[in-house]
Amino acid sequence: MSLADNISRRFWLLDSARLSADARARAGLTDFGEPPLDPPLSVLAKSLETEADLHPLGRFLMRFHLHGLLQKRLQLANIWHDQSEALAASPIRRPIFITGMPRSGSTFLHELLAQDPLNRAPRVWEVMFPIPSSNVERGGRDLRVRQAEACLWCFRRLAPQADAVFPMRAWTPHECVAIHSYTFLSEEFISTCRVPTYEAFLRRADLRPAYAWQRRFLQHLQLQRPARQWILKSPDHVHGLDALFANFPDALIILTHRNPLEVLRSSCHLTEVLHKLYARPGKPELLGTRESKLLAQAVARFIQFRDAHPELNDRFIDVKYTELIADPLVVIQQIYQKFEIPLSDLAAQRMRRLAEGKSRYRGARARAALHELRLDSMAAVARFEEYCARFGIAWQKPGLR
Repeated sequence: MSLADNISRRFWLLDSARLSADARARAGLTDFGEPPLDPPLSVLAKSLETEADLHPLGRFLMRFHLHGLLQKRLQLANIWHDQSEALAASPIRRPIFITGMPRSGSTFLHELLAQDPLNRAPRVWEVMFPIPSSNVERGGRDLRVRQAEACLWCFRRLAPQADAVFPMRAWTPHECVAIHSYTFLSEEFISTCRVPTYEAFLRRADLRPAYAWQRRFLQHLQLQRPARQWILKSPDHVHGLDALFANFPDALIILTHRNPLEVLRSSCHLTEVLHKLYARPGKPELLGTRESKLLAQAVARFIQFRDAHPELNDRFIDVKYTELIADPLVVIQQIYQKFEIPLSDLAAQRMRRLAEGKSRYRGARARAALHELRLDSMAAVARFEEYCARFGIAWQKPGLR
């Protein structure tokens, strides 16, 4: 271990008890509310310390992030205690969740649906800074937007490649994993760091508390600005569909699909970019195999759920990446028709305008396609044949190395 590692570990040790104590001292509050912090936080902190191979900058950034989540969690618990009746009286009706294959156009679809004035998506700035502020800029803009812009600007300086594969701005719709991160039951930490012990823990965990937290978080946002219909998104919802429906029993699901090899090329590139921000590079020959295994597990989960719950078939609609990119408005019309939602001329016009400016997605795909996949066995390929046959995805077996 280098001198820099020793010094950074001394000052920025990732210990759940120390993190919690520091957050309480800074916030001047003691109650983190529900769900309990441990064991999720302690398992995560230990896994980060012993397995992630964080470099000094990554250690600092991760500690800063965890500390921020804990402080905001304390503040939210305090606010929600005083607003319990108002929150309970703010229902979440027929939320639409976008999930399915990662890197399959779900971000683009999320942004399209958010163009409808009758829809609402959680924005990056309000997920990053959910505590209401009485301070506003001239013109009425919330100062939290400026805070989010500054944080994202710094992130782009530290990880410039990330903007090509996952562009994010203060006003863009945010993923649900960022909301779940406040519970420390979140796929976010798996995406950004190599934490196998935490990953195994999360796969076994009951995710209902994370979705109960998300429901309360959305109700909290509604008190500030009422919502007609929530549009929510994360490919990782496939791991918690039971928990999702337990907390959102009238939920509607858009399941996105794409050729698994294209998904793997793109997801491997994104994983490399995110891991470099926090840790030293791992063995590249293992990345394709690991991503393939994770993707196969995700596919198996949503197939098993749908087979086990035929009564929910009318709550699902399947969207192919190729069709979404070829004609976004046709796909949007199919979604609205399936869920019996009126599509106004204004909403369609705004969606069309956004779709016409989607060139940045082409750039992200081109970069991702340069990544060299490494699949080490026939099993890594065969996992996806059933999936492609079932959902009508064009499939061609790759050459193996």
